[in-house]
Amino acid sequence: MSGRTHVGACPERTCVGCRERAAKSDLLRIVVVEGACVPDDRGTLPGRGAYLHPAQVCFDQAVRRRAFQRAFKAPGPFDTEALSHRVGRATP
Repeated sequence: MSGRTHVGACPERTCVGCRERAAKSDLLRIVVVEGACVPDDRGTLPGRGAYLHPAQVCFDQAVRRRAFQRAFKAPGPFDTEALSHRVGRATP
């Protein structure tokens, strides 16, 4: 039996930029609204979500690798301007 318990366990998600797993609360949820990738700060917008560290390096990697198209299972390209501004504000 492993030492891990599922009671109160923090859910993890994978960042589409760096591909590292992290606590869901540490990542920014992204959804597509009318062809644009938008941040879902409250986590309540409908639809498939993708997760990203709120860091410029992860955002740049996701764009370069076309990770949003894969995550949303759609051909894209997606408008990432709003997301770029949000990540830019979060990066120190």
